[in-house]
Amino acid sequence: MTEPQPPGWLPAQLNQGWTYSDRVSQAQAQVPVLISVFLAERYRHSAAPLWRQRLQEGEILLNGRRLDGDGPLHAGDRLQWQRPPWREEAVPARWRVIHDDGDLYVIDKPSGLPVLPAGGFLEHTLLRLLERSCAAQALPRPVHRLGRHTSGLLVCARRPQSRAWLSARLRESTAQLLNQPGSEARSAATGAGACRKVYRALTVPAPLQVAPGESLAITTPIGRRPHAGLGQIWAAAAGPDDPGALPAWSEMLLLERRPQGHLVEVTIHTGRPHQIRIHLASAGVPLLGDPLYRPGGEPRPGALPGDGGYLLHAHRLRLPLPAGGWLDLEAPLPPELS
Repeated sequence: MTEPQPPGWLPAQLNQGWTYSDRVSQAQAQVPVLISVFLAERYRHSAAPLWRQRLQEGEILLNGRRLDGDGPLHAGDRLQWQRPPWREEAVPARWRVIHDDGDLYVIDKPSGLPVLPAGGFLEHTLLRLLERSCAAQALPRPVHRLGRHTSGLLVCARRPQSRAWLSARLRESTAQLLNQPGSEARSAATGAGACRKVYRALTVPAPLQVAPGESLAITTPIGRRPHAGLGQIWAAAAGPDDPGALPAWSEMLLLERRPQGHLVEVTIHTGRPHQIRIHLASAGVPLLGDPLYRPGGEPRPGALPGDGGYLLHAHRLRLPLPAGGWLDLEAPLPPELS
C-alpha cells in the first residue's frame, strides 16, 4: 500500500528498470576473470554470489546473448545487466524558480530531491522531472550538482554553450592560490571572473577556536578513501603524501552559537565533491546529523553519501554571465538556518 505524501511529492513507486553496459578492456582481461567477479568489482554494492544468482535468473547478456551461468571473460567482451524494475523513494517534486531569462534557469532545489540519476534513483530526479515538463528544445539541464539533501540554488541552462561555460566557471579551482599569502589569495579568489558560492549550515556544538563574527580558513586536501560498499569514497585526504589528493579551500564564518549546534556560513573557493561536509568535519564540527563524515573528515563505515539528516543550504551565488556582467542570486533560508 502506498503511503500518503505531502502535496508536491512523487510517491515511492517502481520504475521501468535499466540496462547497465560494460566492455572488457585489454588490461582487465590480462588475468582470466569470471563474469561474477568482474561485475562484483565493477558494482561494489553486490558481491559475486549475488551476481551468480543474477546470471542464473537471466539478467546478464554477454555479447548480446543471454546467459544462465557464470563463465570467463575476454578482451572486447560486451556485458549488459538488465536490472529489473526497483522501487524509488518518494521525493519532493516542486521548487521555487529564482531566475529564468529564457536560457538560465535557477531554482531553489528542495532537500531530498536528487539532481541526476544515481544512488538508486532513476526517474525520481530533477533531470527527469524537467524532461517531463519541458519541450525538448527548451529543456533546462543542470549545470552543476547539489547533494540530494542539500537545498538551495541550483543553476540550469537551456543552451549547451551556456552550460559548458558556466560549468567551467563553477568548478574552476583556485588551488594555485593556496600557497599565496591570505590577503593575496582572497583578493584573487574574489576577483574578476570568480564565482562566489555561499552556503548556510548547522554543525554539531563542538568547541571552536573562533568567536561569532570570526572566520576560519579550511584547506584540508580532499582525496579518495577505501569504502566497503562503493570501493572508494571522497573524504579528507589520508595524509600529505596522498598522490590523488585535491587541494580545496573553504571559509567558515561562525554566525551564532546555539544549544543544538553552531550556525555557520561557508564560502567555497574550490568545488570538490562533498567539500563542505568534509571540510567542516575536518575542522572538528561536522554537519549536525551528517551520518557519513565524522570529526577529522573520515567516512563512517556503512554510511553512504546520499544518506540524509543534516541541514545544508546553497544560500547565495554570484555568477559571471557568458555575455558579460554578473548575476546575484539568493535562495530564501529554511527557518532552522535563519
